Amino acid sequence: MKNKTLARSFAKSKEEGRIALMPFIMAGDPDLNTSAQILLKLQEKGADVIELGIPYSDPLADGPVIQLSASRALSSKTSLKAVLEMLSNLKEKITVPVILFTYANPLINNGMENFCDQATKAGVAGLVVPDLPLEEAENLSEIASERGLDLVLLVAPTTPVERMKRISQRSRGFTYLVSVTGVTGERSKLGNRVELLVSRLKEFSANPVAVGFGISNPKHVIQVREWGADGAIVGSALVKRISNAPKGNEVYEAGEFFSELKKAAG
Repeated sequence: MKNKTLARSFAKSKEEGRIALMPFIMAGDPDLNTSAQILLKLQEKGADVIELGIPYSDPLADGPVIQLSASRALSSKTSLKAVLEMLSNLKEKITVPVILFTYANPLINNGMENFCDQATKAGVAGLVVPDLPLEEAENLSEIASERGLDLVLLVAPTTPVERMKRISQRSRGFTYLVSVTGVTGERSKLGNRVELLVSRLKEFSANPVAVGFGISNPKHVIQVREWGADGAIVGSALVKRISNAPKGNEVYEAGEFFSELKKAAG
């Protein structure tokens, strides 16, 4: 498990003079067997960390691309139990950290301690819960930390400075900087304010800073790297590429798109 920590992945990319690249995929879209193959392909192509979405019926932070992806995954009968089973079966093959992107409702329904126990057994390295209030997140962070899981917290452009400071100091593994106001989705350009937010977060905490929401192409990866971020998270653009792939070509298309992004990582 030591090679699957977020800290280790960020340290490695920093040593190599590049930004950590973190793809997001939705578990179960189009099915869990394909998701497992995509995870292995992304690892083979050089992913530093992989963010795996747990499909949920009311994904408030997600734009249409990921909402539709979650809907397809739920239609293919993807459950939390099945996702964790898939990860357990891959434990010996996956050497990069996998973090789960989930909403608070399924987490609380399963019980925070139970959820974290199951995630740890499946080899998960961390959690991202976008709709969990900071006060509740502090409680979950303690539970997760006891089980070797990093709870990654999000900062948005609209987050007040004092709260931003508090979040960055309590986030584990890295701080997830949301580059835009609103939901996930491809963007033609990133807001210039992101550069200021990256430097501010680095003043508040020694945590690596990874930028997500709207990173859609190699130019964005280069821009985020030049702004001094430690990581770039690519979700909607990759999910779209997978969903548009001809049946049976999803794994290949995911790998090809990620390779294009990887070249821009440094």
